Amino acid sequence: MNQNQANDAQKIGNPKTQTPDSPQMNDRDYINDMLATEKYMTGSYCTALNEASHEGLYKDVQSIFNETQDCQRNLFNMMFEKGWYSFDAVPQQTLDQSHQKFSGYSNQFPYNQNNPVS
Repeated sequence: MNQNQANDAQKIGNPKTQTPDSPQMNDRDYINDMLATEKYMTGSYCTALNEASHEGLYKDVQSIFNETQDCQRNLFNMMFEKGWYSFDAVPQQTLDQSHQKFSGYSNQFPYNQNNPVS
């Protein structure tokens, strides 16, 4: 990407909801902290699911994982709506190049996609 393209990049997001500029924690700080905690918890529950050998325990942890993942998504959506989370728009050419690059990796999978091993 050349310098002009970098300057022309668009942000995908919403107008920022203003928060006080002080050393005290504000709404954005609290929600960001909760989001980080939920992300950590979903990762930990994912590990627990991979390690659970008891079916009942697995189902219980899976239920808690789903609730935690939903909470994480809701916090992310709230931050995005308030303009505290945004993304850089990427030109279609860049997306096409990435897709082409990584779509070739599928031939390295240890199974045939048309006839997966059961």
